[in-house]
Amino acid sequence: MKIYDIITKKKEGLALTEEEIFFTIDGYMKGEIADYQISALLMAICLKGMSREETLFLTSAMLNSGETVDLSAFSGLTVDKHSTGGVGDKTTLIIAPIVASLGCKVAKMSGRGLGFTGGTVDKLESLDGYDASLSSCDFLKQVEEIGVCVIGQSPNLAPADKKLYALRDVTATVDSIPLIASSIMSKKLASGSHSIVLDVKCGQGAFMKEPKDATTLAKAMIDIGNGFGKRVCALVTNMNVPLGYAVGNRTEVWEAVQVLRGKGEMRLTELCVGLATQMVSLALDIDKQEAEKRVNFAITSGMALEKMKEWIKRQGADIKYIECPELLLNAKHTKDYFARESGYIEKIQADMVGNASAELGAGRKQLGDGIDPTAGIIFHKSFGDFVSKGEKIATLYSGSNDFDSACAILTQAIRLSDTQPEAQKLIYEII
Repeated sequence: MKIYDIITKKKEGLALTEEEIFFTIDGYMKGEIADYQISALLMAICLKGMSREETLFLTSAMLNSGETVDLSAFSGLTVDKHSTGGVGDKTTLIIAPIVASLGCKVAKMSGRGLGFTGGTVDKLESLDGYDASLSSCDFLKQVEEIGVCVIGQSPNLAPADKKLYALRDVTATVDSIPLIASSIMSKKLASGSHSIVLDVKCGQGAFMKEPKDATTLAKAMIDIGNGFGKRVCALVTNMNVPLGYAVGNRTEVWEAVQVLRGKGEMRLTELCVGLATQMVSLALDIDKQEAEKRVNFAITSGMALEKMKEWIKRQGADIKYIECPELLLNAKHTKDYFARESGYIEKIQADMVGNASAELGAGRKQLGDGIDPTAGIIFHKSFGDFVSKGEKIATLYSGSNDFDSACAILTQAIRLSDTQPEAQKLIYEII
């Protein structure tokens, strides 16, 4: 085989065989195929697309380019959740202990934040002492003993995807459904869970801007999962406004605890209950109504909060942060952001809020950058609320006393209107 012929074949819109795709990925990982040749192939895929079979072959090639996690000892009880990224998305912190408290096994590898999107590992590591780099043995042992463990993603998990994504990012080939779907699912499948629930975001704070495009992506990922014998479902959800009131790292842990105490913001609680219900239904093989009943009981009974304490303590953090979450709001400097006029909040643009939080120190521009775990934003008002001129809309937290850039971004992100806007749907579709 020759990579030149494979590029030509895809350029002409023809389907690649399993052997051709494996040859390409294997050759690229060995350094036998150059970046510029893979870039040409990626562009051809963007322009000509891939069939279902090609997408499965590509996913398999990336999946098998590195290590995989064996969770077979836990039978069908293992369940994972993946979000396509958003602002204020602290759902893993909430649903992992809910689902684990109900007898499911949550063995999760999560990422770090980049740009305006936050990372679950950053949020957990904002708790002093939390160890997100356990060995494989300790990772599996914790899942067996307490039902939940969340660590950073292993660099040996689907390494071909990492190399391909770096090229896609600089060659304008990110926005291809087959490439996105195979990228996400290769990592999820390598993580080993029997069931997977996908939270596919759409809107201003997501990669997919329109619900129809998010639905197409969701169906492609479900198809891949089913092709590998996994139980998969997806929720297409709204990311036009931040999820919940808090954006940042410690600030989002604070809000996660509020939800588990039964005091969470309505939309965030609704989504967490929805995601956890799907996870419990798949893992325990029970109907959705019964699963939702158990999820709500896990919250109201305090079972989920106790499981969070057990999980956090097991991975090295002090449960004082869970028992007294106000300790998490300990930034050196704070600043209140006030309404400049009266009106209804008709826009809180999620990506801009994420950028404002990053300006405070809560995010990073490049993956190796450090972050300020205390930095972030907590809103006191949300979409659709009426505010009077001079009323407090949000509080900003930072280790630095420079709030000018973040406040300027918030001024652009927030728009008021004389009339109350129509409520936005949170969950567009469950597939």
